[in-house]
Amino acid sequence: MLAGLEEVDTGRILIGDRDVTNVAPKDRDIAMVFQSYALYPHMTVAENMGFALKIAGTPKEERERRVLEAAKLLDLEPYLERKPKALSGGQRQRVAMGRAIVREPQVFLMDEPLSNLDAKLRVATRTQIAALQRRLGITTVYVTHDQVEAMTMGDRVAVLKDGLLQQVDTPRNLYDNPANAFVAGFIGSPAMNLLNAPIVGGKAMLGNLGIAVPAAAGTEITVGVRPEGFTPASDGFHVLVEVVEELGSDAFVYGKPADTNVKFANASDEGAQIIVRWDPKNPPKPGETISVTANPNAVHLFNSTTGERI
Repeated sequence: MLAGLEEVDTGRILIGDRDVTNVAPKDRDIAMVFQSYALYPHMTVAENMGFALKIAGTPKEERERRVLEAAKLLDLEPYLERKPKALSGGQRQRVAMGRAIVREPQVFLMDEPLSNLDAKLRVATRTQIAALQRRLGITTVYVTHDQVEAMTMGDRVAVLKDGLLQQVDTPRNLYDNPANAFVAGFIGSPAMNLLNAPIVGGKAMLGNLGIAVPAAAGTEITVGVRPEGFTPASDGFHVLVEVVEELGSDAFVYGKPADTNVKFANASDEGAQIIVRWDPKNPPKPGETISVTANPNAVHLFNSTTGERI
């Protein structure tokens, strides 16, 4: 819809003060960077970057000036006469960025631009794009299924599920104050633990651990705790350790609830595990049972039926 490729049923699309809802795609002053790069294989890097300007009738000298400026910005000067097949994945991605930059648009639209890169190159290119956006100061709408990309690159992040907007906020607030259980489970790596617990005497009971809940919470509630929100405690609830991930400076314990009154919020997810951040110098072993408690300030409560934050 932003690019003008789909019609808008209701509402308006504004770029600054300009209503572009019914403006043709070519007149919206939007530049797109695609997942597939969409480079012409028979053209050089310089020709690819300047092609849209050529079609628009931009004078040759002006085209060359803009292409050279973008190439300097993206460290592409040594590759201007090469064809796309002679470039690495990261270099091709920068060419696609350059093609958008030379247009000097009001808005960039980026559709999962890093999904074709390997893990190491994704991290490097991610930081380059973030630095470039801040340098250019051009509003950028960046689509990604990778929540790490969203959290590290976005000033404001919109979380959608099945086409419906769940929450728009800063990365910090999305992490600390998720609007519902879906956002809570989606934002964060590793993900937040979401557990359904019975309410007994005004407390949600996770094993022996009681967490105070509002009076109108009902008989069951979804308790959300991030891995770092747990601490070892002899009077907490019990987790049967299945896997331990040792990452040097961190360790994460993955396991199943050992208490019968603790259930996962998504009962259909047979592979669900409780994730606990642990002292990397003294991790438990698979097969052992650990006992943990939750920091009261790290607990999030959600309606177990609607998933909405309480």
